[in-house]
Amino acid sequence: MAHPSWPTFGRDVPGAAWRPGRSEIADSRLQGLLRLTEQPDLETLHDRAANDPAWFWEAAADDLAVPWQRRPQTVMDLSAGPEWARWWPGGAFNYAEAATAARAADRPDERAIAWEGDDGATRQLTNSQLRREVLAVARGLTAIGLQPGDRVGILLPMLPETAVAVLAVSLLGAIYTPIFSGYGAPAVAGRLRDCGASLLITADGYLRRGSIVALKETADAAVAEAPSVRRVVVVRRLGERLQPPWRDGRDLDWDRLLDLGATGSHAAGDSPGPAQTDPETPYMIIYTSGTTGRPKGAVHVHGGFPIKGAQDLAHGFDLRAGETLFWYTDLGWMMGPWAISGALLLGATLVLFEGVPDHPGPDRLWEIVERHRVTHLGLSPTVIRALMAHGTDPVRAHDRSSLRVLGSTGEPWNPEPWWWFFREVGGSRLPIINYSGGTEVSGGIVMCNPLTPIKPASFGGPAVGTAADVIGADGASLRGSVGELAIRQPLPGMTRGFWNDPERYLETYWSRLPSTWVHGDWAIVDEDGYWFIQGRSDDTLKIAGKRVGPAEVESAAVAHPSVLEAAAIGIPHEIKGEQIVVFCVLRQGESGDPALRAAIAARVAAELGKALKPDRIETIGQLPRTRSGKVMRRLARAAYLGLDPGDLSALENPLAVDEIRAAAAISRGR
Repeated sequence: MAHPSWPTFGRDVPGAAWRPGRSEIADSRLQGLLRLTEQPDLETLHDRAANDPAWFWEAAADDLAVPWQRRPQTVMDLSAGPEWARWWPGGAFNYAEAATAARAADRPDERAIAWEGDDGATRQLTNSQLRREVLAVARGLTAIGLQPGDRVGILLPMLPETAVAVLAVSLLGAIYTPIFSGYGAPAVAGRLRDCGASLLITADGYLRRGSIVALKETADAAVAEAPSVRRVVVVRRLGERLQPPWRDGRDLDWDRLLDLGATGSHAAGDSPGPAQTDPETPYMIIYTSGTTGRPKGAVHVHGGFPIKGAQDLAHGFDLRAGETLFWYTDLGWMMGPWAISGALLLGATLVLFEGVPDHPGPDRLWEIVERHRVTHLGLSPTVIRALMAHGTDPVRAHDRSSLRVLGSTGEPWNPEPWWWFFREVGGSRLPIINYSGGTEVSGGIVMCNPLTPIKPASFGGPAVGTAADVIGADGASLRGSVGELAIRQPLPGMTRGFWNDPERYLETYWSRLPSTWVHGDWAIVDEDGYWFIQGRSDDTLKIAGKRVGPAEVESAAVAHPSVLEAAAIGIPHEIKGEQIVVFCVLRQGESGDPALRAAIAARVAAELGKALKPDRIETIGQLPRTRSGKVMRRLARAAYLGLDPGDLSALENPLAVDEIRAAAAISRGR
């Protein structure tokens, strides 16, 4: 009997837009995994993996040919409970070593990284060049005192140096924090302070739509509020075009760091990293925002995030050695570190892009696909909606024959842009591998795959090897109705907790049901076994695929001297998916005129970055609160959109709902 969580393998599915051909099935990496594990079909593999995750992950690691420094004695240790599962006991694995050493030795002249700047500049690193630069930077970092376990902030756009930096830090056993290059200084400083970073790697600036973004100015302002940072390494992206202030004794040029790694005693030996790395060694703290409090620092380890990401890319996206992955993202979002580790571990070429999809013309992305012979292209629904406005001519003007797989993540689809991506970009011949999970699990919980027919805007089922389910409040499986997205077995990619806050980690994911990870998304499984994400079950905002907690937006708004308190919500937007609306209660004597509203929005943008600037600031007299003082953001959103707010009995001040409705009416009339 077929597993109820998976579309029945091999049968025709009503409404499917894409179906795999016989040769595609036979040649896919997922079919190869079925052969390796001697499983007759995907349902059977899924059932066994859900019941025996150690069996599955041992087989998956063998299929990926993970280059262990020392092969594990066992696969999974649950002695501390599923919340604190440990993976690959007795083994040794350093993902940065694995991603650079073998490919440099076996295929030295093949491309590892292809880069394109906003201004059209291009660079590439071969496998041997990448390996040399990673080793040189690692030795240079050792020369300036970086030790295993030290934390390093990386505030960079997508440059070749970005990949080199994350690999070099990881090689040494240090821990990096990727930071969105569009954040304002306070958001950067908060992350540096929370992880206790001693070093920041940044750039003088970068280009966006032809204009200079003075990144080091942001970095300097952030470091001034993060006293743990003692050194700042600066990549000279813009050279003579930008000469930022320089602080001798603290600031170090990237090229000088390379020189330090290429000379003296630090240049000796093949690798400056530890001879062997415990797979449970942390290498990354990546911050993800929740609905309350400060951002959460998800801790990831060498034997976790990189292996989970590579496995998703191999068995879900069918990425192979010698192919080329281009995922439009930033280092600060999960897909940046995911693409770097996953593509390089699988022997693929990674394309990094500094610019934006429609500059200097609306065909920029398609130029990149043609020029770099991209095989796997990942875009968010937001990007597709923006590009649709330019019509089909920019797409059709370029050769896209290299493309084999399309990918998407970041937010739910609506049908029209999904079909445009499928028909216009993919020529109705390529699968769209829809992918959803999260920073905290290192990748996918649900996704499409190369063996299952694809329905528009859907997920084919759980990510291969992931015991995902949709559950009700009692923990029972739900089909045909909306429930919570959950995971019933541990994964190697699950975060090892939040940095310095284990109780918050347990409360966030494990407190609802025994031994069950409850992720925080609403989902539904239809009658054919296809999955659909319905949105966040908490209040987290996703703006153009970027997740931000309301508390961060509200804190930035309240930083304006005229604002007493604030509540942030997300409402639908045809391009970005969601737009931010902030309700502000002003201090006595202040008037919510257009100039003040604009100033509050600008303050939020200065704190969090232009990408997260609120679209609307609404001034009201009070926020809707429960008797315990909790702000009811979900109720505020319903009132603003004219939806039924439901039961108001818990509200201390029901008149606040009327104020929000009135603000919405005024806004519609502006």
